Amino acid sequence: MPSPQFADRPAPQPPERDAVDALINRTRRLRGDVEAVRRDASVIDEDDPQVRWQRALCELAVHQLDDLGEHLGQLRDGIPAQPAADSAPEAAGKAPAGPSTEGSLLTRVGTAEWNLLTDEVSWSEELYRIFGRSPGAGGLSLDELPSVLVDEDQPLLTSMVTDCLVDGRPIDGEFRILLPDGATRTLHMMGEPVLDKDGCTTSMWAVLRDVSRLRRSEHLVGRTRDSLRHRERMAQAEHRVAVELQEAVLPPRHGSLPLADQGTGGLEVAAHYLPSGSSDLIGGDWYDALRLPDRRTMLTVGDLTGHGIPATSAMAMLLGALRGMSVAGIEPAAVMGHLNQLIECSSQPVLGSAVYCCFDPATGTLAWAQAGHPAPLLFRNGVGRPLPAPDGVLLGAASGVAYEQDQVALLPGDVLMLHTDGLTRRSDRSAGPEALLELAPRFARARTAQDCVRTVVDAFGANERLDDACVLVARVGT
Repeated sequence: MPSPQFADRPAPQPPERDAVDALINRTRRLRGDVEAVRRDASVIDEDDPQVRWQRALCELAVHQLDDLGEHLGQLRDGIPAQPAADSAPEAAGKAPAGPSTEGSLLTRVGTAEWNLLTDEVSWSEELYRIFGRSPGAGGLSLDELPSVLVDEDQPLLTSMVTDCLVDGRPIDGEFRILLPDGATRTLHMMGEPVLDKDGCTTSMWAVLRDVSRLRRSEHLVGRTRDSLRHRERMAQAEHRVAVELQEAVLPPRHGSLPLADQGTGGLEVAAHYLPSGSSDLIGGDWYDALRLPDRRTMLTVGDLTGHGIPATSAMAMLLGALRGMSVAGIEPAAVMGHLNQLIECSSQPVLGSAVYCCFDPATGTLAWAQAGHPAPLLFRNGVGRPLPAPDGVLLGAASGVAYEQDQVALLPGDVLMLHTDGLTRRSDRSAGPEALLELAPRFARARTAQDCVRTVVDAFGANERLDDACVLVARVGT
């Protein structure tokens, strides 16, 4: 159907066929590339909001490239031939049959013209199909057209038609129609008034396109984007709460821990927390040092499975219980057993590892127990070694288990290192305790526990760790 504003405007010349064919081929190649990206996204975790958003964007791009390819095909092939005149009576009683290509562009674009002088309504075959009407029922007049729209869209169409007929403004807008079967379609309408040589409106023409599938894809993109943003906001809030809880429970993240001066034979303690290099999530690592009423010093590090608020809240519960048992004078092996029972009784069971030490400056002995945790490393005279580990399974792994206890004599100048396994575990490999033992010569030259901690951070702080970690260093005074 011609769409000039003035009836005597010359017809436009068709574009070069070779140029349009080249554009069609480029569109097909691009569609294939986008389809490949969509297939790759389909094999990833279906529950990930970011993946769903990416897949929805790919589907929207595929729909738009399909439309672009079919638009270019129409541009190349020209206006479709009108059906034979003798077939009109046969089609008068039913809606036209769809073409062989389901959902093709030709079934989703129709044209219409309303003659204001003769009240004649002319609809294309495709437009009848879009509205679900039979050609025998005739096209809807401009007065009848709003009756098939959803109620809230009727004023919009009335306003667009009035502006077009009265003020000569082009029509460009969308509305939803109700089909005879109760389904809803979204149509995009573009049109212009047709003027006579005196500039008076004689008719109005329009192209109506079914954009339902496109709008559904856009809605899916928006919904998945909103879900992703909501998840990001929730993750940020959870991270903030987890950090605040961790900072409220643990000693300072770095530096010397606030222990009273114990003089010769006492302990100087420093610690450092290293966040994960591959994740923003806060884990359940802990460390602590506490001067006890009987003048002994408690040292501990541990690690719980999981991340975020569940891990940090469980860590806070265990660390509080551990501090209470330390003040009560309970021995390390019994402390491990009670922590294991506490995890069993918890509403959110977890697995964890821990090492717990008590140093007596009067005798110079260190009593300690562990639960599936790396053994403390002892550095003396420039040589390091792990302490032989007493038996102890992971916290929360089994009920009714007994934990063993061991003790070792510490000498003035000795350095004791407690750490979580995330300190040496990296994305490419696990360095193991051997890498820490190589720091022994540097520890021998260190003057304070804080100097030893700085040495560890310099050696391992920049590594791409899979998990957060902590290190605690105790140095026996000389």
